[in-house]
Amino acid sequence: MKEIDQLLLSNRAWAAEMLAENPEFFNRNVNWQRPAFLWIGCSDSRVAPDQMTQAVPGGLFVHRNIANLVYPDDRNLMAVLDYAVNVLEVEHVVICGHYGCGGIQAALDGAPEGAIAHWLKHARQVLNDHRSEIEALPEGEERVNRLVEVNVRDQLLHLAGAGPVQKAFQAGRPLSLHGWVYDLRDGHIKPLMRIDKDTILSEVPKPERVLV
Repeated sequence: MKEIDQLLLSNRAWAAEMLAENPEFFNRNVNWQRPAFLWIGCSDSRVAPDQMTQAVPGGLFVHRNIANLVYPDDRNLMAVLDYAVNVLEVEHVVICGHYGCGGIQAALDGAPEGAIAHWLKHARQVLNDHRSEIEALPEGEERVNRLVEVNVRDQLLHLAGAGPVQKAFQAGRPLSLHGWVYDLRDGHIKPLMRIDKDTILSEVPKPERVLV
């Protein structure tokens, strides 16, 4: 059977199972969503936020891109952020990277020319900002995984400075930003840092190394 057909069959089986457990499972999400979280993560196929958090449909508002990057001229992400914060009124925004990230590896190695190289210029900037620490580590996984961690930190700072977040902070709304890393080896999420309206952004330190 072709893989695409299997996806459709699996969808039918899942829908039938959900209805058997709760006849109102789909009706409750037809008219509106009220997630508590905006999840900004990597596009990597091994990192599925709904699955690894066991979130129900409607629990996570999700945006994913290669290497979980945040920058102000990404209109797609800024639209997602604006909608999540100002319309859905989420109280938590998570940036979740993952160890062994191919995008971060490409930023270290030098991505080939094209759209990926253009996209990863922001990840290479993270590398440049932390180059002395990264290059002091042995080549290979240690460098990649430490760059994953400091990338989450730097992207969280970009997020904290974005207009919708600053507006919510200034209004005193209960909004918190969380920097996490997912470990492919054991399936665990490792919290790195947290930012809220009282955080002085210029004083946010680099996170302690979680994976050593």
